[in-house]
Amino acid sequence: MSYKHFINDKCEYFPCHGFAEQNCLFCYCPLYFFRDCGGDAKWKGNVKDCSECTKNHDENSYQFIMERLGKAFGNLKENGEMLTLDRKNK
Repeated sequence: MSYKHFINDKCEYFPCHGFAEQNCLFCYCPLYFFRDCGGDAKWKGNVKDCSECTKNHDENSYQFIMERLGKAFGNLKENGEMLTLDRKNK
């Protein structure tokens, strides 16, 4: 098994995006909380709908996710700001 790709065909939702060779490594996309994630999200008000996006499941998903996360973490390093989970700790 590759650390970059695996298929969880035992999952009750498989294949959740309609193609059999989908990558299940990023079942829940780590880019969800980025407005400019680079995926094919649709917006319904303030709700991000990623149900039609396959960027985190296709054959290039590992490279795509690593590049986008690298860019995000690079931006953090450049401006020295840390992300916060609690708004009152800004």
